[in-house]
Amino acid sequence: MRAAREHTGAAALGAAALELLGGLSSVMFCVKDASGRYLEVNDAFVRRARARSRAAVVGRTARELFVPALAERYEQQDAAVLATRRPLRDELELIRGRGGAPGWYLTTKLPVVDGDDVVGLVVVSEDLRAADEDDPALRALAAAVELVHRRLADPPRTAELAAAAGCSPEALARRSRRVFGLSPGQLVLRARIDHARALLAGSDVPLSEVATACGFYDQPAFSRQFARLAGETPGQYRRRARR
Repeated sequence: MRAAREHTGAAALGAAALELLGGLSSVMFCVKDASGRYLEVNDAFVRRARARSRAAVVGRTARELFVPALAERYEQQDAAVLATRRPLRDELELIRGRGGAPGWYLTTKLPVVDGDDVVGLVVVSEDLRAADEDDPALRALAAAVELVHRRLADPPRTAELAAAAGCSPEALARRSRRVFGLSPGQLVLRARIDHARALLAGSDVPLSEVATACGFYDQPAFSRQFARLAGETPGQYRRRARR
């Protein structure tokens, strides 16, 4: 009897949570199965995916809804969470439906575990623009990150990021650490490495040109930094990504 009551209570809490998340306008919410198919989404997700309704999203995958380069990144994140069972928290990323404009989001992904199996993911993505009125720090950081992505081959210094964000370097550092857990320099480096991963996986560009495109002095410097952060050399990553 007690187990039955607990099961009923958990189901009721789950239904209430879905109803609450479904009404959020500035947070995308979804549940995916282990194969990457959407099982549940809210209206904010539907709008960002440029779909007609929730029913038009359920059963589909990221590759069917979002631009290919970004969809691949989302799937890589999913695979890492499913494989390691470790959450992904506060990941800064662009989300863009096919034919739509991109938007900056902070994404958190949690594994859903049933006994010994990981059966899916729960994902929430907070719209940085929608949060402007409540938290000026997020708006400032979004402007700084946009500059980073425009200047991947010529990485901006902290002073330039602070100017784009309209604050002092010290204020930018405090906001960056509070929101992302990263210093501005770390934020720039992560964006450069992410761009390198995309080039390695999706093109035949030589490693020396990847290094230049991502703002590294030369290929050896790029390879050392990439291996330190990714745990494998650029060449190893490229071969594994193409299997």
